[in-house]
Amino acid sequence: MQSKATTPDQYIEELPEERKKIISKLRSTILENLPKGFEETMAYGMIGYVVPHAKYPEGYHCDPTQPLPFMSLASQKNHIGFYHMGIYSDPKLLDWFTSEYPKHVSGKLDMGKSCIRFKNMNKIPYELIGELAGKMTADAWIARYEKVIKN
Repeated sequence: MQSKATTPDQYIEELPEERKKIISKLRSTILENLPKGFEETMAYGMIGYVVPHAKYPEGYHCDPTQPLPFMSLASQKNHIGFYHMGIYSDPKLLDWFTSEYPKHVSGKLDMGKSCIRFKNMNKIPYELIGELAGKMTADAWIARYEKVIKN
């Protein structure tokens, strides 16, 4: 589900009531922990956290007119999706997250390459997501992206 919202606030306002509080809390958690150098925006119909062109003029290799994506947050049909490109590209970060997850949430981790799916809205590990959001600086993400993904 991609939104046509042009701002994160508009995106949240368009959500069903039961999702507004959850997405707002996740957004606040991310913003409280996000290192300097990233910027919140709307990207691909989701709330996005990117390295802006001012910091990384080359932009995203798939579409250089777009800033370099890092994380996204979305209300999908059957879940809340949290997308983190660092987990996709850094095995050590992935190992850290998958070993920490059971300490915060009972039940199986539902995860794709970069997507963490929260189907049970009462089992979202906000503290862990905040910690994950702060684990990689914009400079570290740029270096990782250029080394692993761009080439």
